[in-house]
Amino acid sequence: MLVAACLAGCQSLLPRSSSEVRDSWTDFDQARQAIERIVPYQTQRADLYAQGLEPGRNPAITLLSFADVSQRFALGTTVTADTLDPGLADCFRAGKRCSGYSVVVRQVKRRRVGNFWLDAFNFVRTIDSTGWTFNALILFVDDEVVYTLMGGQPRISERDVTRNPLGPLQTWGDIVAERSF
Repeated sequence: MLVAACLAGCQSLLPRSSSEVRDSWTDFDQARQAIERIVPYQTQRADLYAQGLEPGRNPAITLLSFADVSQRFALGTTVTADTLDPGLADCFRAGKRCSGYSVVVRQVKRRRVGNFWLDAFNFVRTIDSTGWTFNALILFVDDEVVYTLMGGQPRISERDVTRNPLGPLQTWGDIVAERSF
């Protein structure tokens, strides 16, 4: 009974990690709703600043120059200025007066699960990843928002299983190969 209790409690000894770009949004829907509240040709840069959407205050936001914005869109023979969204067309016509914000928020937690001993001796390692990602593009001409675009992954639920039949001996071949050079 004591051995069973010890083995059951060993899973809590497995490592956990997380990867986040911190923001005030706690989930995908909050981020989506914040971007949906932006109305092109009505919302000003000052309005976004008041909401905390400003590169200097929010680590999830990257300031984009006109060169950065133009690299994100493949303009050429298949996409012409007259087929673009009006906000994009205005941005490209404005040239250097066009700038943007790239918003990238990520909250992913990784947790090793399964048998502690199989994991510790590198026979089987199972990692569950959960969370969400969100990205958005906000374009300005001068200080007026002219275009928004958003995407992301509302729900991440992944399991990564690594099996090493030889356990701790599995990597010895790599060690011997490195030392022979």
